Amino acid sequence: MAEIERDPFTGRETTGHEWNGIKELDTPIPRGVLIFLLLTHLWAITWWFLVPAWPLGTTYTKGLLGVDQHSAVEARVVEGQQQRAEWTTRIETEPYPAILADEALMRTVRDTGRQLFGDNCAACHGRDGKGGAGYPNLTDADWLWGGDPETIEQTLRVGINSAHPDSRIGQMPAFGRDGMLDREQVRNVAAYVYSLGHPDYSTEHNAAQIDAGREVFATTCVACHGEKAEGNPDLGAPNLTDATWVYGGDLQTIISTVHGGRQGHMPTWDKRLSPADIRTLALYVTDLGAQQR
Repeated sequence: MAEIERDPFTGRETTGHEWNGIKELDTPIPRGVLIFLLLTHLWAITWWFLVPAWPLGTTYTKGLLGVDQHSAVEARVVEGQQQRAEWTTRIETEPYPAILADEALMRTVRDTGRQLFGDNCAACHGRDGKGGAGYPNLTDADWLWGGDPETIEQTLRVGINSAHPDSRIGQMPAFGRDGMLDREQVRNVAAYVYSLGHPDYSTEHNAAQIDAGREVFATTCVACHGEKAEGNPDLGAPNLTDATWVYGGDLQTIISTVHGGRQGHMPTWDKRLSPADIRTLALYVTDLGAQQR
């Protein structure tokens, strides 16, 4: 029988292992560690029985508590829908003036509308709603089809030149490309339109051209833009006398527009967004413009 060796300093037995003159003591695992390991194992085994844990082919053990993350998420979704229903019902049923006057409800509109606008509208109109070349600025008071909440709601719902059966239809003909106006007439009417927003452009040097363009405008353009060129929201025809332009108001761009025409497009959101979402966006855009004007 091998003799048991003890460490002369601690009195503990050694394991018989030695490294570089240092002998390893046969020290037991601390009791606290053993208790901790025992408790964690007991907790794990208990938890296996209480909650879903083990796969069983196409199913799994349900657990004695009958609780899982899927059920918890479903409960939270239902709770969120109930909370959302409290204000979406008001959005869907109350008139716009009453909603706009309710500051507490408008705070919800701003928070929710900001997300809806960012997800669905910002790609064209920008995060700030100020648009860009070919896309209208939604923060000013200049609207093609009208800027009251009811009209904005309808525009969102049916779109512009979209596939919706009730879509708004608007198009600027290609007067030059399709031969309705010759080259000189195109340039003359463009000069006249440019002079409406730039009175300094009217000089003795180009007065004859502007007068000729006025005649072309009277016979060709007034049907949509009106005799005073202030536009017609029933047709989506823009006001040509101010400084707000969708495609650009410099002389060369106006010539290009008259020559090649314009046809904007806005998709219908009737199928993608709920009625509450559409009304929320109409309120958000209305409020967005009011805050930035």
